Amino acid sequence: DTFRSANRLLGRDFYGWTTVSADGDSVMASNGLPLKIDYAVADLPLVDILFVSVGLTTEFPGKSKVLAALRSWGRRGNALGALSVGSYLLAEAGQLDGYRCTIHWENRAGFVERFPDINCTGNVFEIDRKRYTCAGGTTSIDLMLEIVRGDFGSNLANGVANQFQHERIRSAGDRQRVGPERDLTGKSEKLRRIVELMADHLDEPLSAVQLAKSAGLSVRQVERLFLRHLSVTPGRYYMRLRLERARELLRQTNMPILDVAIATGFTSHSYFAQSYRLQFGRPPSEERRTTY
Repeated sequence: DTFRSANRLLGRDFYGWTTVSADGDSVMASNGLPLKIDYAVADLPLVDILFVSVGLTTEFPGKSKVLAALRSWGRRGNALGALSVGSYLLAEAGQLDGYRCTIHWENRAGFVERFPDINCTGNVFEIDRKRYTCAGGTTSIDLMLEIVRGDFGSNLANGVANQFQHERIRSAGDRQRVGPERDLTGKSEKLRRIVELMADHLDEPLSAVQLAKSAGLSVRQVERLFLRHLSVTPGRYYMRLRLERARELLRQTNMPILDVAIATGFTSHSYFAQSYRLQFGRPPSEERRTTY
């Protein structure tokens, strides 16, 4: 729809789009709406960018055909993109090796464990040479607006953003949420820096002194900063970050519970289980048995 609006403001049809599925059959979107399909993926004519959108699951009929087509597309040097969880398919097809990418924050922990050699940044979108990925949701608008900006400049991109009441066009350097508080906008820049550092060091938690030093503050100043803006101590906030990552790993991967504990900075299985129960009201083993 971003491109439709760009065409409208341009007064001509510069952008076009084609829908593709594994076999050329219509598909059902995750919201229940059927989508008319133009081509089977193997018959797709040359386009500028082939985007992958898979909804909430990476398993579907005809997946092997899609992966084969993505590999073939990549071998020919063509551009590939992914919306949200679509990054999984690009990675499975080997088309993100050596590239920066991103994925929705809910799926990032499982992605990093599955593809540890791929640089998944956690930013809202990434454009790395001929690879275009975004975190889904409204970040899809930001990615498409960046493409429009590259083609026609900032004036048109801003005009399209205004059509969607999109107040600020985010850049590739904007991060997705980094903690329980999903929006730290307007809060202390030093607070955001510390929270981002926490999120980047969940497997080997940094000490209070290291966190304070990173922001040029004393430990006591950091404590006051967290209490004033987030009503929680830095230690408790850090623990919540680690336990949220643990829950994502339990839900998204088949990692043994002990490995999940180690990956989130716990050296004791019993302490991990106790902390997890206190945070979420259930033990890690019960989380693993739950189907989502």
